[in-house]
Amino acid sequence: MAAILNDEIQTGTASWKTNPLSDERMRDWIFERMARNDAVIVACPDQDTPERIAGYAGFGPFRSGEGYARTAEHSVYVARAERRQGVASALLEALIPLAGQRGIETLIGGVSADQAGSLALHRRLGFTEVGRLDGIGVKNEVRLDLVLMQRRTPAWSD
Repeated sequence: MAAILNDEIQTGTASWKTNPLSDERMRDWIFERMARNDAVIVACPDQDTPERIAGYAGFGPFRSGEGYARTAEHSVYVARAERRQGVASALLEALIPLAGQRGIETLIGGVSADQAGSLALHRRLGFTEVGRLDGIGVKNEVRLDLVLMQRRTPAWSD
């Protein structure tokens, strides 16, 4: 998982981090999510080699404060060699009902505006653009816009 994220940190804009994560820090991130009853799911394309990870997704707190307890922010990362094969769709499709089962009513995705594929995926799965923050990120000396995508989960009720 760290290798997938670190590749994106070094070469892409899906993550705005600039410093690679160690395997230990990734492990801590997983355990932190589990301790809060958040989610981490992993896609393994071959059950015979589960150490080969195609991608992963998870959700965690959107913001601090008790009033945000039913809202989570999610992330999805897919290994470069596994992209455009439905891995991100499968991960996000699995994450939405899981969030609902855990009492999360709303999922938020913060997507870099230059990530056309990710924006299209979110729209296809029922997310709507609810905000755009112009030029709030910088990576490799390039200003980046953040698009906020929102979707209600099966736990939502009026």
